[in-house]
Amino acid sequence: MRYAYAITSALLLGGAAATLTLNPSDAQTAQNEPGAINAVSAPRAGAPMSFADMVARLSPAVVNISTTQRITVQQQANPFSGTPFENFFGGRGGGGAAPRTQEAQSLGSGFLISSDGYIVTNNHVVSAGAQGATVESITVTLADQKEYKARLVGRDELSDLAVLKIDGATFPYVRFGDSRQARVGDWILTIGNPLGQSGTVTAGIVSALNRVGQGPYDRFIQTDAAINRGNSGGPMFDMQGNVIGINSQILSPTGGNIGIGFAIPAEQAKPIVDKLMKGQSVSRGYLGLTQQEISADIATALNIPKDRGALVNGVTPASPAAKAGIRPGDVILTVNGKEITAQQSLTYLVGNEAPGSRVTLDVLRDGKRQQLPVTLGTRPSNDELAAQTEQFDPDTAPQTPRATTGLAATAGLVVQPLTPAIARQLRLDTTIRGVVIADVDPNSDAATKGLRRGVVIQTVNRQPVTSEAELIRAIQQARAAGAKQVLMYAQLPGSPMAAFVPVGIDAAK
Repeated sequence: MRYAYAITSALLLGGAAATLTLNPSDAQTAQNEPGAINAVSAPRAGAPMSFADMVARLSPAVVNISTTQRITVQQQANPFSGTPFENFFGGRGGGGAAPRTQEAQSLGSGFLISSDGYIVTNNHVVSAGAQGATVESITVTLADQKEYKARLVGRDELSDLAVLKIDGATFPYVRFGDSRQARVGDWILTIGNPLGQSGTVTAGIVSALNRVGQGPYDRFIQTDAAINRGNSGGPMFDMQGNVIGINSQILSPTGGNIGIGFAIPAEQAKPIVDKLMKGQSVSRGYLGLTQQEISADIATALNIPKDRGALVNGVTPASPAAKAGIRPGDVILTVNGKEITAQQSLTYLVGNEAPGSRVTLDVLRDGKRQQLPVTLGTRPSNDELAAQTEQFDPDTAPQTPRATTGLAATAGLVVQPLTPAIARQLRLDTTIRGVVIADVDPNSDAATKGLRRGVVIQTVNRQPVTSEAELIRAIQQARAAGAKQVLMYAQLPGSPMAAFVPVGIDAAK
């Protein structure tokens, strides 16, 4: 039977199906039209006329999760403490008043993955929601309204995953599917506890794949299925009833659903869940360097595409990167042959490798490509990685009268050698070498790019500069080569961080 050109639209909320049929001759003409897209393909499993049977089978494995938290609140001091009016407050809230505690609750979703009671959810569902808060208890409510006290088996903050355990029965459960088979346009189903409304079912499609989130390892499935607060940790099912995602975040200016929701793909979640179930911690590969975005100006200065590679702007001493010979100014292009892009960042690719493994980095240095083998370390915790950056007071920078000539030669900068005394004044490591900016022409591109008094320039186009003469020489060489800008490696006072700054030199300022 030749009915390949019938298109059926089922109204999922009730009503009759509307059928539009093309004449075979018309459809054949459309296929043969030069340049036209032929969308006729082999049938693929789609949405049923009703999701009811599927929901009835899956709902018993979806749970609601609530936490009871204890929050310590510092009481405000009694402004009348120590005065004749103090007794009007009954001695409460005085200057030495002890902190008080209060209870808070949070709600989320999860799903059973084993008959003996292991549950998957988001880490943020079972974490303290405020500073000074602690989670005292976790309660899991099943679809039949039976409640169980749960214990936290393991959590991983970076992937936002957690595993709980409940005991006391043989439980229904669901399985992980293969999220790699998901395609944009596929139907999906979610079940969860949005805004406290238990057992809520929503349906939609896969809107996009490999969406980059705020975390370094976030690569989400995007969906238009309604997801709201309380859906976090709940399952995203394919049409075979397999979990292909864990609902995690929404994108919304209002905090409510606008049709842009995100789920952690099963491909990423399952290996982490397996480790957490065994009581193991999740470890990730680590290089030990900092990087910065390759802007259009920096890409022009380096003669590389702006959306490819990672520009190294700092290397941690004694780290795997330092031992491998990686330097500030290197552009890492690939990791084990995998190209670094916005979707596949350096942190993401390295983090997916096991600590202790050996990887090969394709590095661009001074316009030449080379390969560097690196043995990866173990990524430290977020607290260990947090940089302790001091605030810089511009008034402490060295004072030098503005020069009236030569600003064009120095791209609008007045500089002087960085002496050990100035380095101490600027709270910099005394091993840093360069020139310190004493003044900036406010009309220069350098000023536009944020260079200011007290900033130390270490290199220009990767050439070390320790005097104004060396700075001028590097700029003149760039001009002679026809360059319109140079790449300066600048160090902020009081900060461990340095950054590459493209500075225009094509016109006198």
